[in-house]
Amino acid sequence: MKKLIYFFILAFCSNLVNAQVIYEEFASDRIDGSRDLKIQLPRNYDPESNVQYPLIIVLDGDYLFEPVTGNIDFQSYWDDMPDCIVVGIKQSESRENDFLFSDETFFPAHEGADFFEFLSMDLIPYIEKAYNTSSFRIIIGHDLSANFINYYLFKEQPIFKSYIAMSPIFAPEMANRLEERLSSIEDEVFYYLSTSDGDIRKFKKSVLESDLKLKNIENSRLHYNFDNFEDANHYTLVGRSLPVALNKIFKFYKPINSIEYKEKLLNYEGSPYDYLIKKYENIKYYYGSDKKYIENDFRAVAAGSLKKNDMESLQQLSKLAHKTYPESMISAYYLGMYFEETGKYKKALQRYQSGLLLKKSQFIDKDILLEKMYELQDMNN
Repeated sequence: MKKLIYFFILAFCSNLVNAQVIYEEFASDRIDGSRDLKIQLPRNYDPESNVQYPLIIVLDGDYLFEPVTGNIDFQSYWDDMPDCIVVGIKQSESRENDFLFSDETFFPAHEGADFFEFLSMDLIPYIEKAYNTSSFRIIIGHDLSANFINYYLFKEQPIFKSYIAMSPIFAPEMANRLEERLSSIEDEVFYYLSTSDGDIRKFKKSVLESDLKLKNIENSRLHYNFDNFEDANHYTLVGRSLPVALNKIFKFYKPINSIEYKEKLLNYEGSPYDYLIKKYENIKYYYGSDKKYIENDFRAVAAGSLKKNDMESLQQLSKLAHKTYPESMISAYYLGMYFEETGKYKKALQRYQSGLLLKKSQFIDKDILLEKMYELQDMNN
């Protein structure tokens, strides 16, 4: 039943996305021809805005583009990841040549070398000039294309920060080369690898052997995740891999949940407020995104401040809330809570009253403020 529900969710999201897809032919002398592109922009994309979005390149875009965009549309709606610009490259008629590698060096050769340079030197600069992209780039591939994406890791300065390789058909020596490269890489890299119990046997064997090498790498810059799915084959594992991969890649971006609250926020060496600031600094560091502070995280920090009896954090939180949402009740609510917890009941009552004139938020409305006011009034009687 859960799988059926998930299928309908993705189908619904894909229908929403399809209406916004830009179809474009992009020509290049480097490949002596052109490739058809599918480009999805965020729903509220504004070319005049300063907002920058992660760029996701999808190889085998003929069949991978829609599953990718459906997952992104769904997860970004719930703020589990940022909105992204997604570019799918259609390759059904050229994929064997596009992904060609040398039988001697096992690196891209001939048409494969041309396509390698086409993507990095022509397509990405074109997309970045045309759209508001951030420095965080993801590349996604499946079987032949899942092997090809790894070649970009071997550039002196890798142009992608995240790689999703689903059931790759690895070139000879790729596993050893990946182990060596990912062990020494100095940039933050997210690498996701998957196979399944019903995957094509020889492909699965090489993926499992690669996982044995990669999972033992000791490099704090590498964020490695692997899945071996049950009840999936070489093709259906795509639908299982994508939501998990995106979830892992954007683990630092997500709203504070109960696990993060208990294990990280409450145990943070600094204050709960400091934890919030550091979390959003990390979002900028990892993803190049200036995420707006969300009310869910304000609530978590407020709860942590009360739990740790850190009233200074609560006061700082109210100031940040006012700066972020100046027309909302949020700041008045937390400042009122600060005065209430410090025994300044008259000031607390005034703050709660001032909030009644402001706009309600996702979690705070007039009923909540009135309830706080009635409690204070009862205390004074």
